[in-house]
Amino acid sequence: MSQPDRIENEAELERNGPPANPRAVCNACKRLYRDPRILPCLHTFCSECIGQLEPFSMGGPPRGERPVVTVLCPTCDSEVDIPPSGPGALSTDHLALDEVFLETLVADGPLGCDLCGEGGAESRCEVCCVNLCGFCCQAHRYRRQENPALLRTRTQGAECGEGGCGCGNEAEADGVSLRSLPQGAEVRRSPQPARPLLPPPGQELRLFCQPCDRPVCLECAATLHRDHHCSPTRDVVHRHGDRIRELVSGHLRPHLGHLKASLQKVEKSQDALQARVDATASEVRGFARGYASAVEAHCLSLLHRLEELHVQRRNQLHLQRAQLQQELVDVQGGVDFAERLLTCGSDAEILSAKAVTLKRLGSLAEGSRSGRPAAVAPDDGSGISFAASEPAGQVGGFPVVGAIVSKTVEVSKCTIEGEDLHTSREGERAHFLVVCRDSAGERMTRGGEHVMVSIVHKGKKDCKAESAVVDNGDGTYAVSYTPQEAGAYSVWVCVRAQHVQGSPLALTVSRKWRHHSGTFHCCCFCSSGGSKEARCGCPGTMPGGFQGCGHGHKGHPGKLHWSCCGCTVKNSDCLPQSVLDAVSARGHLRTVEL
Repeated sequence: MSQPDRIENEAELERNGPPANPRAVCNACKRLYRDPRILPCLHTFCSECIGQLEPFSMGGPPRGERPVVTVLCPTCDSEVDIPPSGPGALSTDHLALDEVFLETLVADGPLGCDLCGEGGAESRCEVCCVNLCGFCCQAHRYRRQENPALLRTRTQGAECGEGGCGCGNEAEADGVSLRSLPQGAEVRRSPQPARPLLPPPGQELRLFCQPCDRPVCLECAATLHRDHHCSPTRDVVHRHGDRIRELVSGHLRPHLGHLKASLQKVEKSQDALQARVDATASEVRGFARGYASAVEAHCLSLLHRLEELHVQRRNQLHLQRAQLQQELVDVQGGVDFAERLLTCGSDAEILSAKAVTLKRLGSLAEGSRSGRPAAVAPDDGSGISFAASEPAGQVGGFPVVGAIVSKTVEVSKCTIEGEDLHTSREGERAHFLVVCRDSAGERMTRGGEHVMVSIVHKGKKDCKAESAVVDNGDGTYAVSYTPQEAGAYSVWVCVRAQHVQGSPLALTVSRKWRHHSGTFHCCCFCSSGGSKEARCGCPGTMPGGFQGCGHGHKGHPGKLHWSCCGCTVKNSDCLPQSVLDAVSARGHLRTVEL
């Protein structure tokens, strides 16, 4: 709809109000029908409104013809085809025109005669656009002989033209008394409604052209439809009406019942679904309120537990602080007395106070080596943490998670694990594991502790094995080292500057492997494919010019052995050259001092 039409429509609605009969209103422009046309989906709109619909698709027409335009019905969204000649080729909805005609008669009060102004209007002349009482209507009919005009208020014919016979004339119907309108109806005095006028007498649509499938008047039947088979409408209407009734009563009405029943089921399902969703939502809200209360109670419990730990650890620190202060005073007093004695005292005074001074200083020195509070690392609270994913039981019937973790490392409970604790080999990387534990002996679940490892050669103080410590984050620490010299080592493992359980421990480093350069075989004859030049490190010989050993011959070890040194153990060091030199070419072992 264009902007001027929309403005005009809004002004008309404000002025006259919405129409009382919705069947007389176009659903597209919201005004009374103007030239209503029926779409293939049986929904009616103004011809102008149909022409303004956005094309959905355009089919390919035959050569020389306009394309068939497909639009979407504004009411049901069905795809409907518009004839190539435009919306005017669609069938006219005469029932809608009747509704429009009746709607135009609704006005501010009873309708009076436009000629005499005294009687009540009973008919209307559509040509002269006047309302007539019974007396004036008779006079007006008499005058129609000189100037024919049609008196009517409600028609029962059809336009002769589009949807009619095509001659452009109009079909006739008798006038309808306005007394048949409902009581209290108001009639509006307005210009001639947008209703096609019907023809004068003698040109009624009394025939039906079967080839053209449309009603025609006598004049068109004699001219335009002269060669067509035309039948009286009263003879044809029963056949087409019966077909419509058959489709309605035999197929559509049962289907309509099924659709209504299915619709009722869907509506009941919607109601049940909504009720179920509302009930479930109530359950969810109740659960959320209960769970929120449980979480709040659990939160208060965790905070109370945290405060208890705070008080406990704070008291421990206060005690440790007091002990350290007392020990500081004792050590400071002893040091001051000893320094003053040595600085200001005479030889005799020093010797006289020697016994008590040495006893006191020895006691203080012994205390510093015995692991008393001065040697203990203070608790800084690093062992207190919150484990958000740890199950914490139930509160008010609701499972909750989250716990205060207060485990601290007990150095005396920490252990060392691994295969390379006491033995390793020169030049090869070795590994072991430090496991931190709490006072109950359980492994810590977090890392972050300061772990120190020192590996020192016992015979060579300047010989150390470099070590590396990796925090695994789960209370364990991976230690790796590579000794460069063989011998006995001492391994120190400390956590928080204190030795763990078993530290220091003894480590023996063996010399590196001497890898075999030969073949682990049964004899030279088999491994070399019978070559006479093949040699073996074993004392075996073989006649016939063979340089190596052979099965069953003199000096053969009688088992698999290495060709480089003659050793019969597969996973072993290769024998040194001194042993090989002790074996003569004839296979006799010399005595050598190793």
